[in-house]
This record gives sequence, C-alpha cells and structure tokens, in this order.
Amino acid sequence: MKNIAHLLTPEVVGKAYTYLDYLSMTEKLVEAGMTSGPVQNEELSHYTRLNLSRMQRVYKTVKLEDELLQAVREIQEPQDWYIITEAWCGDAAQNVPVLAVLAQENPLINLKLILRDENLAFMDAYLTNGGRSIPKLIAVDVRQNELFTWGPRPEPTYELFMEYKNNPEMGHDAFAEKIQRWYLADKSMSLQQEIRNLLTAVEA
Repeated sequence: MKNIAHLLTPEVVGKAYTYLDYLSMTEKLVEAGMTSGPVQNEELSHYTRLNLSRMQRVYKTVKLEDELLQAVREIQEPQDWYIITEAWCGDAAQNVPVLAVLAQENPLINLKLILRDENLAFMDAYLTNGGRSIPKLIAVDVRQNELFTWGPRPEPTYELFMEYKNNPEMGHDAFAEKIQRWYLADKSMSLQQEIRNLLTAVEA
C-alpha cells in the first residue's frame, strides 16, 4: 500500500476546497469572465461558464445506484478523497458533482478538491499516459495510505478520446460535443459502477 504523506503537505491540504466552496469559487470566476489556473482566455472562460451550469445540474439531479450506496455506506474507517481538478475541465464538470453527492452518503468520507496547476507536484504523481489529465480522484486512509484512484474519465469514453487524438481534423469543439452527448446518455452510470468496483475491492 503506497503512502503519499509526502505529497499531502500542509500547503496542499491548506489550499483544498470543499465541494460547495469550489462551486462558489467557480461562480465568482464566471462572474469575472475568468477561469481557474494560469491560462486565461475566452475559450477557457466559455467552458467554465458551461461547466458551472453542468455542475449545478448534475449535483441536483444525479441518482445513485443502490449497490453503490450500499458500498459507500459500508465504509467503516475515515477516508479522505482528494480530487485534482480545474474549473475549465469538461470531464470534471460531469464527474466531480457525482463524487460529491456520493461522499455525502458517509460522514467518514472527507472530500477535498485541489486545483491542478497550483499543486503540480501532487498532479505529477498521478499522470495518465504521461499527461496531467483531470479530474483525478485519490482516496487515502487516516495514515495517508492510498486506497484507490480513479480518473480522469469513465472507461467507455477512452475510445472517444483516442478517436479525437488520432483524428487531426476533429476539432476540440466537435469532440467536446460528442463527449457531452455521451455523458447525457450515460447519466453517470459508468462512473458509479467503476467507483463501486473500487470500493468493493478495498473492502475485500
């Protein structure tokens, strides 16, 4: 079991957000026409506006499966769930609210959101194929031993992502629209199944 105490420094933990504080921060960024992170441009601020609406909708409407609810409620030891994210990330907007609602089902789970570009040492310990892909969920116990990780997106979207990466003619907007349609149709079921499998493996 990997211990990540060296990554969870007081500086990193001190800058972490609760989900509602993260949502409030995103609202303020949208009001200012900005986004999180060092890169500021019209495209990213546009995605941040869209993501705020998506986060609000998903948070209010998500329905958790009974099997997942049972798995999360059976957790008997405290866990910290760290999510690496940014306000402009479309995958984060679809998945983070589901994880936030899920974490509320057990008071032993402490959900903390960390901005990627303010915590690159942490991010770089959880690269995906060498890239800083987000969101990334890292669950640890009270001794900061890693229990499981998830991310940056549900497994079924990997094929869509690779299609985009391998097709230079597909613009980012077209890819974003295709991914959005997939998320709307999936209704977070893929994410929920993957998290349930991870929780079950930890408890086994």
